[in-house]
Amino acid sequence: MSAKLIVPFVPTPDEVVRRMLTLADIRPEETVYDLGAGDGRIVAAAARDLNVKAVGVELHDSRYRLIAERIHLEGLEKLATVMKANFLNVDLSKADVVTLYLLGSVNSMIRPKLERELKPGARVVSHDFPIQGWKPIHVEKVWAQNNSHLIYLYKLPRSLGRAWAERGA
Repeated sequence: MSAKLIVPFVPTPDEVVRRMLTLADIRPEETVYDLGAGDGRIVAAAARDLNVKAVGVELHDSRYRLIAERIHLEGLEKLATVMKANFLNVDLSKADVVTLYLLGSVNSMIRPKLERELKPGARVVSHDFPIQGWKPIHVEKVWAQNNSHLIYLYKLPRSLGRAWAERGA
């Protein structure tokens, strides 16, 4: 897989972060992975507001350091961590929820990995960009910072049969 991804950093508005985490219906024992974690706001919100384990994956060096500093400053070390890595090379098998704010082309690139590694019942929440070939169980428009944002919620079925994406989860 690609050693380097070019995904622009555009912060997710706090209102969208809250709605993404709410739609994912995260339970206390679950773990959230944020792929391309940017400034760590989703990781921090999941740990701070929901009291769940949260893992940020960020390849960009200065953003990785920013997330690590945020975790430390907010005292979230017991629940939140950040990995300096390409998310295409990170094991996602422990994730119950994966959050994304990537490009459509990158979502398409990561889709086979999600299908292969996520456990049945895992949820994927994507900000603004759908995952081509998957049918969302919910799509919601959120207004934040004078802009419209779309949130796509997907749930992996109990059995990943060949036609699961067309049937919906």
